[in-house]
Amino acid sequence: MSDRVTTHVENGIAEICLNRPDRHNALDMDMFEGVLAAGKALVDRRDLRAVILRGDGKSFCSGIDYPSFIAAGIDIQQALFGIEDDGANRAQMAALIWRRIPVPVICAIQGVAFGGGLQIAAGADIRIAAPDAQLSIMEVKWGLVPDMGATLTLANQIGIDRAKELTFTGRIVNGTEAAALGLITRTDDDPLAAARALAAEIAGKCPDAVRGAKQLFEQAWQIDRERALTLEAGLQRTMLASRNQQEAVRAAMEKRTPEFTDPPESSAS
Repeated sequence: MSDRVTTHVENGIAEICLNRPDRHNALDMDMFEGVLAAGKALVDRRDLRAVILRGDGKSFCSGIDYPSFIAAGIDIQQALFGIEDDGANRAQMAALIWRRIPVPVICAIQGVAFGGGLQIAAGADIRIAAPDAQLSIMEVKWGLVPDMGATLTLANQIGIDRAKELTFTGRIVNGTEAAALGLITRTDDDPLAAARALAAEIAGKCPDAVRGAKQLFEQAWQIDRERALTLEAGLQRTMLASRNQQEAVRAAMEKRTPEFTDPPESSAS
């Protein structure tokens, strides 16, 4: 795995850190490879309860580092736009891979999240940003359109009209406005501490229910009403009377901390 991205797992919580602080974690080729490798390594892990995605230093991610591609003689179209998986290219998968991880992914945003950096953050389930963080769908500044899965993420999160307005203008919004728009989930003066606290809270919940809920939300919003309701009922049937569900009930009734087990290999993800 590239040293541009580090992974630390403890107590069922994985912390993924973009590690290029001197360039505000700008996305060069090594960073893209590191993000993809880190995400793919978590998809099939059964011991995970939550994931935190963050950037080292002053910023989360300042977007694609085009000069680095030019300096290295890398053809960005060939390097990033080749199909990676399920119809998505490598650039898109850097943002969408977080949707494939079967547990909640929480993104902590400080400093800037511009362009590709914002699109990676949009791939997370929850985004917590500092009030003074700066966020922008900045591709129009370079004469481009958002090309890292924003069509599947931002329009659902903030509504297509707001997504269009921010995309057409490329304007920068702070964390407070981003929260009002729905671009982030909420603000906190210390987004990383808030993300860690939330991850710890989620890690204490029934893992089957949390994984099932993520699967439900990811799939139900992309299918018709009848199939969504069928999916919802089917997932609930697998939860009812399962070991972890029974433990959740017993622990709640006995007013104690539940002792959950990791889902088996055959569990849906």
